[in-house]
Amino acid sequence: MTITKYPLLIICLFAVLTMAGCAAVDDINNAWKTRDTSHPSYHPNSSAEAMPEATQNSMTASAPQQPYGNTGFENLPPVKVAILLPLSGHESAVGHSMLQAAQLALFDMGYTNFNLIPRDTKGTADGAGAAAMSAIQDGAQLILGPLLADSVRAVKAVAKPNNINVIAFSTDWAIADQSTFMMGFMPFSQVDRIARYAGAQGYTKYALIAPRDKYGDIVTSRFEQTARGSGSTITKSIRFMPGDPAVINQVSNLKNPNGSVDFNAVFMPVGGTQIETISSALSYNNMMPAQVKRIGTGLWDDARVAAQPNMQGAWFAAPSPNARRSFEQKYMSTYGQQPVRLATLAYDATALAAILARNGFQKGSTPDFNYTALTNPNGFSGTDGVFRFQQNGLVERALAVLELRGGRIVEIDPAPTRF
Repeated sequence: MTITKYPLLIICLFAVLTMAGCAAVDDINNAWKTRDTSHPSYHPNSSAEAMPEATQNSMTASAPQQPYGNTGFENLPPVKVAILLPLSGHESAVGHSMLQAAQLALFDMGYTNFNLIPRDTKGTADGAGAAAMSAIQDGAQLILGPLLADSVRAVKAVAKPNNINVIAFSTDWAIADQSTFMMGFMPFSQVDRIARYAGAQGYTKYALIAPRDKYGDIVTSRFEQTARGSGSTITKSIRFMPGDPAVINQVSNLKNPNGSVDFNAVFMPVGGTQIETISSALSYNNMMPAQVKRIGTGLWDDARVAAQPNMQGAWFAAPSPNARRSFEQKYMSTYGQQPVRLATLAYDATALAAILARNGFQKGSTPDFNYTALTNPNGFSGTDGVFRFQQNGLVERALAVLELRGGRIVEIDPAPTRF
């Protein structure tokens, strides 16, 4: 394989392997950037079945294709794939970690004639547009990235007229279409998974506390829809402006005049420091975790949230930490540091590109970077579990249910291994 423009990085990686063996929606990506998922707080349930080490399988009607291994790539024709990341500027640390993950995927795949073309978006829309044009002029047949929503829009404007598909790392669902695929961690599957699981465990009456922003609106609407479909009801709700500390003064309004509550769970799609403020306010108002279950989204996939005493027993849906543990260990042994949380997106996208190229060349003369191949309903199995692209360009993921317990994140219901 070839890494255009960054030969030193690829040489160093080979040496190590030889010796060692925009918008509110962008805040969702921001929340995942620096999480240390190999933190000691991650404690997989010993009874949960971990996803097996993936192997090369062809697509079938019953099982997802698994982008791992190094078989079937010998003597394939050359292919050129661009990866656009912020390699300078404010997000450069994230960009370099993701680039290293993409390089690691190439070595794992063993596709000698795979030419990865890194381009620096500089963390800006103008930089992303210029990076996309440069990559296309150099023959890129598929674009991976960029990261931020405004950058994706700029790349889309360049790629679409040139009939180049894009697999972006953003979470802005509004940008997706039949040529621009969003691979970021979307809230839709998270909400569906946790609402159905909690309902099946007897949590059918909810209060809702959500920010009044784009993320809060879409997640609230989705939860209400899924909850109703599961026979659950929302009896009380609080909507607040993001970052407003006065939300704690509204928590007492969830109680009835006699001090009782008519719900047994509260859905809180809130992250950052505000989750501690709100959960503490619930406990202060006699809605302790043991009596009122906290239910949330992947924003809670954070060791800092797991350590909060008023969040013990909370449930949320997210990719299984079991599925990505092998990647994190290999990344650490290769580079001597932990990957950023979003590094798995770059790894899986690069591995997927190699798989699609191989499949296309085994059938004909071009890689399978087309809409039909990308939206195969069987999906693919990656470091964050099983995923597939829907017809609208949004990623769908098979998720685990996780619990915050004793300062750790415990998997209590494993992610499905197929759709």
